[in-house]
Amino acid sequence: MRRPVVAYIYVAVLTFLALASVGYAVAQSAFPSAEKVALLTAFAILAVLAEVYATWIPMYKWEISSSIAINLAALFILGPYLAIIEVFLSSLLSEFFLRLNSDQSNGGASKLIQIAFNVSQLVITVTLAGLFLNVFGRHFLQLADLMDFALAIAVFAIYFIANLSFVTGIISITAQKPFLQSLGNSIRQFFIQYMVLCVLALLLTSVYSISVWHVFLALFPLTLVHISFREYVKLQTEARNTFERISQLLDARDHYTAVHSIEVAELAVKIGLEMGLGQQVIEQIDIAARVHDIGKVAIPDAILLKQGALSEEEWVKMRQHPVISAELIAGIAIYSPVAKAVRHEHERWDGSGYPDGLKGEEIPLLARVIAAADIHNALTTDRPYRKALNKEETIRSIKEMTGIELDPTVAAALLRVLDAMPVEQPADLPKSPQSVKAHQV
Repeated sequence: MRRPVVAYIYVAVLTFLALASVGYAVAQSAFPSAEKVALLTAFAILAVLAEVYATWIPMYKWEISSSIAINLAALFILGPYLAIIEVFLSSLLSEFFLRLNSDQSNGGASKLIQIAFNVSQLVITVTLAGLFLNVFGRHFLQLADLMDFALAIAVFAIYFIANLSFVTGIISITAQKPFLQSLGNSIRQFFIQYMVLCVLALLLTSVYSISVWHVFLALFPLTLVHISFREYVKLQTEARNTFERISQLLDARDHYTAVHSIEVAELAVKIGLEMGLGQQVIEQIDIAARVHDIGKVAIPDAILLKQGALSEEEWVKMRQHPVISAELIAGIAIYSPVAKAVRHEHERWDGSGYPDGLKGEEIPLLARVIAAADIHNALTTDRPYRKALNKEETIRSIKEMTGIELDPTVAAALLRVLDAMPVEQPADLPKSPQSVKAHQV
């Protein structure tokens, strides 16, 4: 996918401003003391390591690095000019290291553009924060009074907004997403993480008032926090991959279930986007939908694979699968927020569903979205008791289910999504146009 011309202009402008900032910082910097050189070197090395080993957060599809704390501490302790130099050197080194070890399929020009943007936006971010300090005549912050703390919080806010704005800007240009909406989502999603890193920067600045050696001592817990957070996210990601793999392994027993979960997740995400739900909610919908039928691993083959109608006793056992699904995932941190959605995915708007007979808005919103996608998938898939419905018949059935089995708001979003989809012509369409219930298991 080719980048739009405006993206190249955007990166070129940022690069020019960043180079101007670095040049000005070098010209204005007096020769630093040995103590400042040692600190600058230590900050630069740690910032490189923090960027190289940044933590990828799957839920937000974004990396977060403890270099934010290091860069803010450098700004408060070394002053704006040396901080700009430190950020330029550390980000440039880390970018070259990352690109040299990245997939070689990306062209050289593409890598240079990525390096230019990533380095430039960080340099300009620190420059803007430094300019704010200069406006108040503070080249350093000792955190000795209330004014220093107020300035530090303001600098953090500038760094936070600028950093997210530059990154959101390039994403908005290349992915054609609304800037303000994307920026608002990013601020809500990352405020806590950035705030914690700001506090760490303030702690580093405070211990510097004791001695420079105390700063080096305080860098150890910062490193441990970064490693611990990285390992925690890695563990949660591996847990998610494991559970999704278990869902896929259902293919060995019931091919419909494995393919079904993936397709339901994709459609549920589209419905959530159509409803204007936040990115975090969208990700939770995706997570829940991919494992919503995992409880079927506990259902005997004689029931799960039965071609004919289930007996009442068999239905009792089958209706336990959402309960089992929720119990399986409830103890995993990444799944605990969506366990209720998984449990209640087979509830219906009029209270006719299972396992608890919830109705209306008693049913979690995530469950209502997944249920709509689930019903659509059931209608458009060949089942033992009928052939798949075509698009026209599916839309008719969904309209008839609206307000009965489906949340009217969710159903309306589903219909808008379907309306935007191209019409497919199955090889063997059902001959009768009557409405068909989903008849899901």
